[in-house]
Amino acid sequence: MAFPKDVRVIDLMVSIPTDEHNAAGYAAVAAMQRDGKGQATAMPAGYMFKNVPSLGTDSSRYADAIVAEMDKHNVGQALISINDAIRQPEVKERFADRFFFQTAVDPSKGMDEVRRIRQAKKDHGIKALTYFPSASMPQVAIDDREMYPIYAAAIDLDLPIIVNVGVPGPRLPLRTQKVELVDEVCWFFPDLKFVMRHGGEPWEDLAVKLMLKYPNLYYCTSAFAPKYYPKAIIDYANNRGAKKVMYAGYFPAGLTLDRIFSELQNVPLKDEVWPLFLRENAARLFNLD
Repeated sequence: MAFPKDVRVIDLMVSIPTDEHNAAGYAAVAAMQRDGKGQATAMPAGYMFKNVPSLGTDSSRYADAIVAEMDKHNVGQALISINDAIRQPEVKERFADRFFFQTAVDPSKGMDEVRRIRQAKKDHGIKALTYFPSASMPQVAIDDREMYPIYAAAIDLDLPIIVNVGVPGPRLPLRTQKVELVDEVCWFFPDLKFVMRHGGEPWEDLAVKLMLKYPNLYYCTSAFAPKYYPKAIIDYANNRGAKKVMYAGYFPAGLTLDRIFSELQNVPLKDEVWPLFLRENAARLFNLD
């Protein structure tokens, strides 16, 4: 169960923020929260995270700082928003081998959004879609009809979709991302590659049941420090779910890679599961090989 030092890790959640974009995104979520403290924190779920990483004050050097941290911990590639790269063209130019890209979806835009997704695949070679149901405005649940054109496009383009499930960190309603809502989506779209992220709590046992049920349903560990990984997920990864559970961090949004990788040493994964968890599952699912 020793943590391997020689696996070139794939991280399924990294961000390279710009000051303007980060502030605008956080402000939009803060505006949806009704309590004063929720609106005042530096990040939407600030009450949950201590010592949020700082990249300094010069956004032009963020990419270098992030790649340096990746190198320190043998992270070979990381999934980032294509918007981060578009706003900072040097990211694609200088670090083409270190990042692959996702785009967050807005189901309220209907077929215009489908066309945008197709163009993003054509222009930028995106490898995934992402969706945060509780932060959508207007709120659209995982199984709402507005999502169906998005899911169909994901299948056509062979793009996994990564969706927040479980109780959201920001003080927003959870009804749009209950884990049970994944069931009907996976039933209706058996070819859809659906990745649950951000924990799924308190329904992690249900998440495991659904992964046993549906071949194309997966889980990544984003936004959780390793010492808080749900036991049900670790047990599943060590058994029938060895090819279903993938590593994702939360750097620099809430956790440092120093903390993540120091705590990973104590996660009780089997020796043969570590390479799958850290790299091979993601490489296969996101067509990185």
